[in-house]
Amino acid sequence: MGSGYVRIIGKWQQPWKIKNSTPSSFPSVHQLRNIRNSEISRPINLPSSHSLSSSSSRSSKIGFLGWYLGMLETSPLITKSVTSSLIFAAADLTSQKIMLPPSGSFDPIRTLRMTGYGLFILGPSQHLWFNFVAKVLPKRDVITTLKKIIMGQAIFGPCINSVFFSVNAALQGESGDEIVARLKRDLLPTQLNGLLYWPICDFVTFRFVPVHLQVHFFSLFCC
Repeated sequence: MGSGYVRIIGKWQQPWKIKNSTPSSFPSVHQLRNIRNSEISRPINLPSSHSLSSSSSRSSKIGFLGWYLGMLETSPLITKSVTSSLIFAAADLTSQKIMLPPSGSFDPIRTLRMTGYGLFILGPSQHLWFNFVAKVLPKRDVITTLKKIIMGQAIFGPCINSVFFSVNAALQGESGDEIVARLKRDLLPTQLNGLLYWPICDFVTFRFVPVHLQVHFFSLFCC
């Protein structure tokens, strides 16, 4: 190409046809100084201490709830068992405080028995029972809920009450004959009296509570 042309981005053009590449819309030095001064003088709104504390407390609550729900998914048996033991321990301490005579004292052994019962017996058995019922009867309509209630009153209730009376009596030093006599004396009246209370609790639990939270509601009803 001749010397009268120059190459601009792959094309040859004459020098006098090349437009000025500097945009005319660029701000001047005076305008840039004004923009900088306005940015410096603009007030910075910092959050108040109240908003910081409320947001931190809200995040901590959400964090604990998220952690607990995550534990229910990853380790459901252990989480429900520990929760059941804590509920039973709190319920026994509250019961002793209410029923304790003025000259009496707390019975830590009794609280320990209730805590162990919730941890090793009631929590695991509830976890297995509610999962089994949800697998056999997965629906949550009224008819299915009534079937679940009947199963609970006919199967789970007598079994768990028998275990409770037997374990509690054995830990108090009763013999085998005494435990059998206690079961004959207390099991049937307990079941009959429970018919006025447990079907309502079971209906609420089976009808409205998710399966992974049913152990918590049942443990609260037990207390």
